[in-house]
Amino acid sequence: MKLLQKGASTYTWVAATVGAQSSATYQLATDQPVMDIGGFTGSDPAPTLSEFKKYVRQGKIHYFISNGRGSFGNMKQMGKTLQDGNTNGKKVENNAPNGAMGRGSNTSSSITNWVQKNFKSKTVDGVTLYDLTQPKSK
Repeated sequence: MKLLQKGASTYTWVAATVGAQSSATYQLATDQPVMDIGGFTGSDPAPTLSEFKKYVRQGKIHYFISNGRGSFGNMKQMGKTLQDGNTNGKKVENNAPNGAMGRGSNTSSSITNWVQKNFKSKTVDGVTLYDLTQPKSK
C-alpha cells in the first residue's frame, strides 16, 4: 500500500474508512494511522459529518477508503496484495466475511455519500480510494 504511505507524515490520518476492523487492517499494513468512522462496526455516530468535513478542510486526512457500501467489500482481495510497504513480507488479510461489519449508521453513510459526491477516486485491487485533497470540479 505504497499509495497510502506516500506523504504520510504530512497527515494526521493517511486514510479514513468505515469500521475499526477495516481501518485496523490498513493501519497494520501501512504502519500509519487510519481513522475508523463509526467505531468497531461503523454504526457509532463518530465522527459527525461536520467534524469529518472539518478534518478534511484542515488537511488531516489524505484518503477515504470505500468499496461503495461503506463496509469491507473487497478487503480479502486487497489483503492478498498487501505484501509491500512496511508489512515485512507478511500477508495482512481481513478474514471477516464480506459486509459482515461496517453496515454503517446514518453518520457513516452521510460521510461516505459526501465523499463520493465531492472527491476524485481511483480503484486499487477492487477497493475505491477517494483522494480528499482532490475535489471534483464543480
